[in-house]
Amino acid sequence: MRKRFNSLPLSYKISGIFIVINLLIFIVDLVLILGINRMSVDMEETYRDNRHLNEMLEALEGVQRSMTDYLNSKSTDSLSDYYINEQRYTELTGELAERVTDRTYDRMERNIRKMSAAYLESVSKTIEDKRGRNVEKYRTHYEEASKLYEYIKAYVRSLNEEQFVSNSEKYTTLARNFRKFESFAMIVMFTVMIASAFVITAITRSLIQPLQALAQSADAVTEGQLDAELPKSRSNDEVGRLTTAFGKMMVSIREYIEGQRLSMEKERQMQEKELMMETHLKDAQLKYLQAQINPHFLFNTLNAGAQLAMMEGADRTYEYVQTVADFYRYNVKKQDEPVRIEEEVELVENYIRILNVRFSGDIHYEQHMDERLKDVKMPGMILQPIVENAVNHGIREMGDKGKIWLKVYRDGERVYISVKDNGKGMSPEDIEMLLGGEWKEREVSGDSNGVGMDNVIARLRLFSEREDVIGIYSDGKDTGTEVVINFPYEGK
Repeated sequence: MRKRFNSLPLSYKISGIFIVINLLIFIVDLVLILGINRMSVDMEETYRDNRHLNEMLEALEGVQRSMTDYLNSKSTDSLSDYYINEQRYTELTGELAERVTDRTYDRMERNIRKMSAAYLESVSKTIEDKRGRNVEKYRTHYEEASKLYEYIKAYVRSLNEEQFVSNSEKYTTLARNFRKFESFAMIVMFTVMIASAFVITAITRSLIQPLQALAQSADAVTEGQLDAELPKSRSNDEVGRLTTAFGKMMVSIREYIEGQRLSMEKERQMQEKELMMETHLKDAQLKYLQAQINPHFLFNTLNAGAQLAMMEGADRTYEYVQTVADFYRYNVKKQDEPVRIEEEVELVENYIRILNVRFSGDIHYEQHMDERLKDVKMPGMILQPIVENAVNHGIREMGDKGKIWLKVYRDGERVYISVKDNGKGMSPEDIEMLLGGEWKEREVSGDSNGVGMDNVIARLRLFSEREDVIGIYSDGKDTGTEVVINFPYEGK
């Protein structure tokens, strides 16, 4: 039997245990409920005779009252009440005992039944005589009915008191037995619950122990103990088959882990070499760029040229050289330090002025800024690379038809800056690649400051500590492009 049980599927075992235990509890509950209901019915029936006699008294009084009301008023309502009460009283007296027995209660009920029949007959004759206006007869029948009424009422009360005393003793006995049965039921239920808990715990332990052993072996393997002892399969259910399969997998897992370890070690060494080479290459590129020109020497030289142009009266040349000097002075600031929005916007204005000198005023620029936001902090060197990207990849080939709009505004607790052009637009694929960091920047040319869009996006995300800091929108070819950035508003 045990062998057959071990061969059953795990779902059958668990379902079988659940069904058997619940069926046992259901049977015990059913037996106890039936017993309690039976005793409750007996207790409820104890005072049934007393309730019946009380109803009889109420009906008897109703008959007497309605008869008296009719004799006094001779109204239709009182006559209707009489018929209703007479019918009710007849029904109740019809339930009294009629057979001849030695029981005192039966004899009393039989006497009440006979007196009630005589009483109803006298009442009926009284009503008829009253309706026939036979004063002498209805008075005689009325007196007879009244006497029977008093006898019956006294008899019923006497019987009611005797039955109440007897029923009270019976009710006390039933209540005592009911409490004993309740205690017995509680003991039985508690015993069944404890026994069920022990049985379920024992059977569940026998089902769970193989899983626990298998889990311990798996934990040992994950901790690197590949030579850990495997549990033996004692059943043919899902757990047994899983244990067997786990044992067969161990050899291949050991070989696979060892192979992966060697492969990862080699890959790690290669990545370290590539990272070192990339670091050296970037360091060399940086030193090469720094060696090309000294930024401070550059904008100091430009300032000197601006002063010379001013002294010679070349106002446009002075303004141009001064704009270029201001542009480079801003560029040599640390890009990881927050700046004011007003400074970023001024840099864009200088950049547009420089381009318009170079390209004879072909670039049209329009700016709208909420003056309340000019002192809000943002990362440096963000707007100029975006505008530069719009010029180089959007409106460069449009001649004097190209235009750029810059707008600074606030929405809730975020500050938004929009850079929009009417250029050739971007495809959805290019937008997705740019936002996903997969866009390959072209080689930095002489018209670029070297700060790519990927760098702008990365610094914005670091500054805001969230991903949705930039949106790029374009409806397709020749529809223009809009870049909208946002960052936290930290003003008053």
